[in-house]
Order: sequence, then structure tokens, then C-alpha cells
Amino acid sequence: MGPLIAGSLSCTGCQRPGQSVSIERDSVTISTDDGAASATLEEFLNRPPSAGQRVQAVLHRQPALSPAIVLILSGVAFSLLNSHFYRLENLSLLAQQAAVVGTLAAGQTLIILTAGIDLSIGAVMVLSSLVMSMLVYKQHVPGVLALLIGAGIAVAGETVNGLLVTRIKLPPFIVTLGMLGIFTAISLIYAQGQTVQLQPGAFLLWTGDSVSIGSLHLTYGVLLMIGVYVVFGYALRYTAWGRHLYAVGDDAEASRLAGISVNRVLLSAYVVAGIAVAVAAWVLVGRVGGGDPNSGLNANLESITAVVIGGTSLFGGRGAILGSLIGALIVQVFDNGLALAGLDPNYQVLAVGLLVIAAVSVDQWIRSVKA
Repeated sequence: MGPLIAGSLSCTGCQRPGQSVSIERDSVTISTDDGAASATLEEFLNRPPSAGQRVQAVLHRQPALSPAIVLILSGVAFSLLNSHFYRLENLSLLAQQAAVVGTLAAGQTLIILTAGIDLSIGAVMVLSSLVMSMLVYKQHVPGVLALLIGAGIAVAGETVNGLLVTRIKLPPFIVTLGMLGIFTAISLIYAQGQTVQLQPGAFLLWTGDSVSIGSLHLTYGVLLMIGVYVVFGYALRYTAWGRHLYAVGDDAEASRLAGISVNRVLLSAYVVAGIAVAVAAWVLVGRVGGGDPNSGLNANLESITAVVIGGTSLFGGRGAILGSLIGALIVQVFDNGLALAGLDPNYQVLAVGLLVIAAVSVDQWIRSVKA
């Protein structure tokens, strides 16, 4: 539209009864005496939200709500198919199976909240677990020192990913895809394709020991996973770092203009994720009884699956750390429930794939309605 002409302009024939139209340099003013039109406009502006908008608002405020509903409904459905599903022994097994991927998903959540992704997170975990085990098995390093060195490997690996993303400005998908191959190759070369079995009672196997509450048996690895979620959940909700993480994931440029050091926040997400990877590596050692270069082959994608099913948006800026734990449990519930029902294992893969598509579709719907 071209520039408006100064002065006023009367338009005979273009006015409705009861209206006066004037055009000034910077504004167009329409006044009306039509009471019905004013009432209609006010009704339009103050109309109540639709049912879909109310549901969208609730899901936007509570990202973990939809996966929680899925978890409850799937548990009820599988308990109807097999009465053994809700036995404490089976629930104990579910928690133990979810411990490794669940801990890994906590670290993956931090990265995805920044609109990034880490395809190498499982490979870093495997390398860290091998370093821990090999140091104890071959070099006879004390368990605590081996744990610290292995944890340092995990944090260093994730820091390298973060530096490539923040300093060289490479896309997270490409960086971590390349590092997936590198870390996998290093693990195979370091272990020479061999599996390391630690002696019973070794310190690193502590995460595989369990504490019993009646018929419920929880390993210390499960308790460590819960501890990681408590710490990360507190940091995301109650610290400035957590708020900055969400802000950068939602809009990096706006965050930069607001004075947030975007690169520092992005790098910190990878570094802190490395701590979760180190814990997951320790849990893995306790679960398999040592180091295995072939363990956790699917952990990279499984951690992403848990985060997506848990309601964290792949576009960043929206999600809850609790949802990732629920997502990891949902995957195990479907695997376990379908197995108890006697169905072909391929249906387990099909079910998880459908869940991922459904979760992404819900996220897209929430964003489109919000807009």
C-alpha cells in the first residue's frame, strides 16, 4: 500500500448508514453508531475457547500429561490381557529394563529442549562402560577411580559434540551422526570385540544389586535413575539455567537479544547430558555384569523415542523431564505387555513406531493451535 495522503477524505456512497469514515496521514478511523455491529464485535472478541483449544492449553502447560494417560491406559489394557502384568515381580522387571534407557533419556531431553538431537549418546555410553570395565579387569584399577575415569570419558565425548555445534556451527544431527560412527569404532577397537565380565562383588556391579520391598525388587541402578530425574527436574524448573535452556530452545535469536549467552547454554546442555550418560554407563555395567561393545546398540534411538513419546517437542522449548521417564516406561510396558500376551515380537516394534508418530502428531497439533 502506498503512503497515505495528509488531510481528510470524504467518501460519498462508501459509508454505511450511521458510519463516518476519515483517512488521515497515519491512521484510518471508522466510527459507527450501529449498536448491533458493536455487540457482534464484542461477542467475537470475548468468545469462549473451543473444547479443542482448552485441551491444547492444558497439554501445552502439562507436556507430561498425555504420556501419563497413555501409560495408565496401556497398563490397564495389558492387565486385562494377562493378570500377571501387575504383579510386583513383573513391575520390578519393567523398572530394571527401563533403567538404562530412562537414564540416557534424561540427558537426551536436555539436548532436545534446545532444539538439538544426539544420535551418538548411546555410543558414548557404551564406550564409557567399556573403559570402566576394562580398567578394572585388565589394569586392576580400583573401582571408584575406574568409575571416575569412565565418567570423564562420557562428559568429554558429549563436550566434543557441544563444541562442534556451538563453535563450528554444525547442525546437531550431522555432528552426532558422524560422532556415532567414531565412538562406535573406538569402542570396538578398544575392546577388540571382546566382552568383559567382572568378578561378583566388584564395585562397578553395585548398580545391579537390588533392594527389596516385599515382592518389589528395585536395583540401585533404578534408584540412581530416579535420582537423576529429581536433580534434573529441579534444575530445569527452579534455576535460571533451566529457564535459559527452554528460552534458547524456543527462540535462540530472541534469547540472544535478551542477553542470554546462547552458545554457553547450548554447550552446557551437552556437558550436563554427559553426566547422565556416565550414570547410564554405570547402570549398564551393573545390568550386563561388565562391559560389552555390543550392548546398547539401539540405545541412541530408544532414548530419542522415550523423549518424543514423553511429550518433549523435537522443535525445542517445550517439554518436561518427567515425561521422558514416562516415555521410557511406556516403551517397556508395550514390550512386556505384548510379550505376556503371546504376540509376535514384531508387533512390539510396530506399536512403538505408531506411538512415536502419534506423539509427534500431537506435538504438531499443539503448536498449530497455539499459533
